Amino acid sequence: MLNSKKFFKAAKQKGVTIQALAEHLVHGGMDRDAALTAVKNWQKGLFNPLPGKEDIKRLADVLGVEVSAISEWKSSYRYAPMSPSKVRLVTQLIAGRDVQDALDILKFTPKRAAEAVCKTLKAAIANADEQEADVENLYVSEIHADGAGRRIGTKSWRAKDRGRAHPICKQASHIHVTVTEF
Repeated sequence: MLNSKKFFKAAKQKGVTIQALAEHLVHGGMDRDAALTAVKNWQKGLFNPLPGKEDIKRLADVLGVEVSAISEWKSSYRYAPMSPSKVRLVTQLIAGRDVQDALDILKFTPKRAAEAVCKTLKAAIANADEQEADVENLYVSEIHADGAGRRIGTKSWRAKDRGRAHPICKQASHIHVTVTEF
């Protein structure tokens, strides 16, 4: 996946204009207006249309950098059966750290959420390794946990005495991990 911050920074350093970037995408099969709109969106961080591998490769060629220099790799665990506030305690431990340090910290963290975060981090590392990134130079650039509402499969009410009902509030969360090369 294209990292918009690194892409914009590399374009500024090399002095390459948006029109020059779009021109190389035109050679790849896009029409001129669509390519110009796509490059503008990618610099803003809007991935509409989603850049493909060939698009990222062409942009890296124009900028004179490697593909991994403007890429990031993501992974997510949707509807994890734990509260997002408890997951955030674990995600704050590893945000911004080297991948190996983060795995070591998660291995020895006595929280239930550590295992789910560790699996998600390993999936992001596997995505990077599959696209031939240097796994030794990866770090956790972004990690966050969002609320996913009530856990799937749980009842919403628990029967109590005298016809009363008490709510069951078991929460689920979405865990998102992004790794990038130094």
